[in-house]
Amino acid sequence: QVQLVESGGGLVQAGGSLRLSCAASGRTFSSITMGWFRQTPGKEREFVAAVNWRAGITHYADSVKGRFTISRDNAKNTVYLQMNSLKPEDTAFYYCAAQKPYSSYPSALSEYPYWGQGTQVTVSS
Repeated sequence: QVQLVESGGGLVQAGGSLRLSCAASGRTFSSITMGWFRQTPGKEREFVAAVNWRAGITHYADSVKGRFTISRDNAKNTVYLQMNSLKPEDTAFYYCAAQKPYSSYPSALSEYPYWGQGTQVTVSS
């Protein structure tokens, strides 16, 4: 089992920045891919970014490429999402997730059995 707790959400003006953190506990954190997803009311949860266990390979949704950066600190069992140049359309509930081992689909929601409780990000125009 993996337990995940997000923090760092809040209200920011368009063009601003936020950094989300996700603290993990439970099974070996360093051996699994970690991801961030987001969801707005009435819409499906969508992939934002993922980083594999080596932290050398990252994946991003096209909508956040060049603005968001995912990273991880295995010594602290923590994954981060640095969000720059935020836009109103980035407003959503953001979730941290841990993927099942050996998956090859970093953006597939179904590959993530472990989820945090989420944190709200609101970007005002």
